[in-house]
Amino acid sequence: MFPGVRFTAIVVCLLSLATVVSLCRHPGAIAHAATAGVPAYAANGDLLPPRDYREWIYLTSGIDMSYAPKAMAMPDHSMFDNVFVNPAAWRSFMATGTWPDKTVLVLEVRGAKTKGSINQRGHFQDTEIMGFEVHVKDEARFPGKWAFFDFDSPEKNGALIPSGAPCYTCHAAHAAVDTTFVQFYPTLLPVAKAKGTLAAGYLKEEAAAGSK
Repeated sequence: MFPGVRFTAIVVCLLSLATVVSLCRHPGAIAHAATAGVPAYAANGDLLPPRDYREWIYLTSGIDMSYAPKAMAMPDHSMFDNVFVNPAAWRSFMATGTWPDKTVLVLEVRGAKTKGSINQRGHFQDTEIMGFEVHVKDEARFPGKWAFFDFDSPEKNGALIPSGAPCYTCHAAHAAVDTTFVQFYPTLLPVAKAKGTLAAGYLKEEAAAGSK
């Protein structure tokens, strides 16, 4: 995927904030970047890489998260997951508590380092990107409205992850809002609660967890 390492979601995808392992391969042709935070596609259906995604709205970071009951232990390999969303979608969510058509969510995975400069404890993010995925809402294009794309790098086209992949069923079953893991986005979860847009499945899981 990226220099020497290839990752993708175990039960993921985006917003997976999960352990990332190989799931999909695709040709690595360099593409023109998508503009203005709107999803754009190559002739073969690949997603063009989102331009300037690090100038979008930052939502959250997770470290070594996994949704698997028995997560694979990787004591020597920690990772940060950083999530970004296009500004237009963020503004709409803040107003309505849900995502509009053409939402683009980016998952950027970086290694977690412990040794460097004056750091004596804890983790900081490496400069190398180890994984890159995009979750797109395009109602006219995808039967389920949403789709996941896996990228070899932020500069190359992303391949569509097939709709039968575990990430789709996981997000449908456990996501807090519109198949996205808003429960892990600290600035958006209160908005969804206030707007009454939290999914019934998520509320049931939270109630069950609270009763334990």
